[in-house]
Amino acid sequence: MKTLTTTLGIISKDGKVLLGMKKRGFGAGKWNGFGGKVEIETIEENMKREMKEECGLDIINMKKVGMNFFEFEGNPEVVEVHIFKIEEFSGTPEESEEMSPRWFNLNEIPFNEMWADDKHWLHLFFENKKFKGEYLFNNSNQILRKKIVEVDII
Repeated sequence: MKTLTTTLGIISKDGKVLLGMKKRGFGAGKWNGFGGKVEIETIEENMKREMKEECGLDIINMKKVGMNFFEFEGNPEVVEVHIFKIEEFSGTPEESEEMSPRWFNLNEIPFNEMWADDKHWLHLFFENKKFKGEYLFNNSNQILRKKIVEVDII
């Protein structure tokens, strides 16, 4: 089974969270954090590059808080997502060709316009807990199977 390694960074500040509306490619039309495929760089370098490319922000401080593993029915590839909480950054969020960033109050997160798994782990993210999740999606992007556990070390 082939693994695709990716990153996902989320900024939470002053009771708000910064999400981006994906404008093209995989996940288009959904609100999400920022990140992408790890190529020749380290996971941390990828997170910093993707954040800069997708919304114009420079990461000053981040910590890895979770990992999610996704399988899609009929696809032999596993998507491994390294999830980072961005604690400090510089710049102002700006729209890019790929993402349109927007701040949301924590009680107004648009879960109905996000990936179905987000509602199962984002609360752990905001509670500063570490976690690992495994999800199997069908071709309609519905979850067929899920498992999520809190962990001490990522």
